[in-house]
Amino acid sequence: EVQLVESGGGLVQPGGSLRLSCVASGFTFSSYAMSWVRQAPGKELEWVSGIDSLGGSTVYADSMKGRLTISRDNAKNTLYLQMNSLKPEDTAVYYCAKPEKTTGWGNLPLNQYNYWGQGTQVTVSS
Repeated sequence: EVQLVESGGGLVQPGGSLRLSCVASGFTFSSYAMSWVRQAPGKELEWVSGIDSLGGSTVYADSMKGRLTISRDNAKNTLYLQMNSLKPEDTAVYYCAKPEKTTGWGNLPLNQYNYWGQGTQVTVSS
């Protein structure tokens, strides 16, 4: 059974930092690119960042470029998202997502992800 379990969210002041983690199980983690996707209150899901299967290539949404670092540790089956200089508009539930195909990578249409974690809440507020 595929499982994705996020952690690391919380309440942070504007300008602060958080590091999100996603522990994967039930599939060959190192064979799949992975992504982070977020959903702000009252808004649609928004792709945030992606990383290829080996961690050698990364891509970011323009809205957060320069403030994020996505990484992975395939030995630990874990995906990370380091978020810096957080803004109130970054408040959202953040999900890690696994694409359906091993060839899927980057900013995929959301219907091409077949597994999602339960999400971790990030709240940026003073």
